[in-house]
Amino acid sequence: MFHAGDATLLPGLELLHIGGHTRGLQAVRVHTARGWVVLASDAAHYYANAVRENPFPVVIDVAQMLAGHRRLLALAGSVDHFIPGHDPAVLDRYPLLPGAPHPVAILHHAPH
Repeated sequence: MFHAGDATLLPGLELLHIGGHTRGLQAVRVHTARGWVVLASDAAHYYANAVRENPFPVVIDVAQMLAGHRRLLALAGSVDHFIPGHDPAVLDRYPLLPGAPHPVAILHHAPH
């Protein structure tokens, strides 16, 4: 199913329209045991994109991207509740799922 704009899929599961990188890009916000967590997807590839306002170089609209970063950080409530789409630092910050064949971050637990 396609969604244009923001949408609540279920209680505690939201799609967020975040432009900038590509048209129609969406992020996900999910309510976990530790509160809301924002999965930025390609809206922010790395922590530095959002935290340092350092946009990813492949972008359709820089102003829209920076506004999207600010919105996602605000909805996350803290950097500890914000997960960029491609940053390997996520695997360093969060506990890993024991026994997984590949590293899997446990995002509903607090970071180290």
